[in-house]
Amino acid sequence: MEFAAVYHKTSQQMCYPLDEDRLVINIKTGYDVERIFIHYGDPFEAGIAGGKEKWTGKREEIVYKKHLSHQIWWTTTVFLFYKRCKYYFEIHTKDEVWYYFEDGFLNKGQFNMDGRMLQCFMMPWINPSDINRTPSWVNETIWYQIFPDRFCNGTPEKNRGDITPWRNHGTVTNYEKFGGNLEGIRQKLSYLQELGITGIYLNPIMESDSNHKYDTIDYTKIDPDFGDFAIMKALCKEAHEKGIRIMVDAVFNHCGRKFAPWVDVMENGKNSKYAGWFMVENWEKIKKRADTRDRRFYSFAFTDSMPKLNTNNDEVIRYFCKICEDWILDFDIDGIRFDVGNEVSHRFLKKIREYLKNIKPDIYLLGEIWHDASQWLQGDEYDSVMNYPLLCGIHDFFLDKSMKKEEFEYMINNCYTMYMQQNNDVLFNLLDSHDTERLMNRFHDLDKFYQQLAILFTLPGSVCIYYGTEIAMEGAHDPDCRRCMPWSEIESKENQEKIETMRSLITLRKKEKMCRSPYFHFTHKYGNKRLLEYVKIDEEGNKIEVLLNASDTDVKINEGGEILFSQKFNGSILGVNGTLIRKI
Repeated sequence: MEFAAVYHKTSQQMCYPLDEDRLVINIKTGYDVERIFIHYGDPFEAGIAGGKEKWTGKREEIVYKKHLSHQIWWTTTVFLFYKRCKYYFEIHTKDEVWYYFEDGFLNKGQFNMDGRMLQCFMMPWINPSDINRTPSWVNETIWYQIFPDRFCNGTPEKNRGDITPWRNHGTVTNYEKFGGNLEGIRQKLSYLQELGITGIYLNPIMESDSNHKYDTIDYTKIDPDFGDFAIMKALCKEAHEKGIRIMVDAVFNHCGRKFAPWVDVMENGKNSKYAGWFMVENWEKIKKRADTRDRRFYSFAFTDSMPKLNTNNDEVIRYFCKICEDWILDFDIDGIRFDVGNEVSHRFLKKIREYLKNIKPDIYLLGEIWHDASQWLQGDEYDSVMNYPLLCGIHDFFLDKSMKKEEFEYMINNCYTMYMQQNNDVLFNLLDSHDTERLMNRFHDLDKFYQQLAILFTLPGSVCIYYGTEIAMEGAHDPDCRRCMPWSEIESKENQEKIETMRSLITLRKKEKMCRSPYFHFTHKYGNKRLLEYVKIDEEGNKIEVLLNASDTDVKINEGGEILFSQKFNGSILGVNGTLIRKI
């Protein structure tokens, strides 16, 4: 047996409570392993330690598995009548049987040796407060991300002299303001409702000099470019009436140069009462204007106009707890997205989560993290993260024609074995954002565009589309991905056809429970190595099949099933870059 490939630990995503009575247990092995059994039961079934009766446990086969690039991930869920669990594994290869305990492997002879002290894996007790709980409504949500300055200007008659005329086409810069505002978003709520949107993720709306608002001046004030307290409150109220939730952007890793505590620090140096709010190393050079590679103080990246906040500081933690509390009480927001969420301190996140969940238990706390975020998803910090690994994996498969369907399978399985099921159910899945090149811009191919969206809409988690995706807007990397929404052209035949296609995907996601289900597996019925094929299953056993032809040749498809969505499919042939989703 490939001993080095076998891994299990009673921590993080390998062993965790799903609820008060169910325990999810995962184990990794090499591809030489053919079967695994788990022996489990209450630690005290055979009496307390020192008793003469031998503890045996209940033996069950682990049948669910996911293929990774070099390992197999085996999964089972066991019911615990007494909320405790003691267990070990029985591992079968073609020619061997090994028993896997906390301290290593035993062969049959060692396992059956009289008097041997078997060090089983242990889950001592499922405490309710230790269970990772995420807001259930998020799995049902179709998010729509809005960069406010570029979405819709609802009050053009109030434009100031620094507002650039709306630009339906062409590139934009980081120095232009186009007048998009909260009133414009409010006026488009019916449009979003008809599209099928049930959640809006707003980029920052608090006071700032920039068009992106990530250099906050005042966290207590709606930016005048976007409106005021009253219009934000009206927007949230009307959105809720239309079944649309609101998530705001929290920029707590850093602030802008005009943030009052930073101004005080600039004026008073280390004698400022806010000196501990920031991370300064050289007080004598703090007023220098240049990038921060000299470490005089820390900032977002090396941008001296965005000084880094010290989120380890108790005053800073209390300040932002109160800011979030006010957002919830004043506007009744439903979610908070934490910008640069991997640099904010764990201490800060633990405290702010407990504080906010006491105010609104089902508020959605989302971290901007672009890599494996396991350490932030243990149930005491974020509910979820932006699933950029999924975005990158999908993109790379369509970019790299040498990749086979098995490699796509490994990528997807890796994304959904990093975290607990509770987090997978509410992952923030996206294919582009204000920080990336737009989806349509990557291949300039509408068929590939819809293939990638079909994947997004049929995977576990929560779907987010970036404003303009419904009409396949293009745009290169920041700032070009932040172009103006071309409302004057929205009624064109071409745009209406694209909107209808997007609406059909949204309807499919909302109507078919299988699309939202965490259960899926990859099939290998077809020989074409670039034909993606997987099946989604709900708890009642209903199934949908997803087929995407990413090869250079047409593929003959087996007949049967109710077609739910298709592109370039004629009933038997799935064309190049074609998509088919059907019930089976």
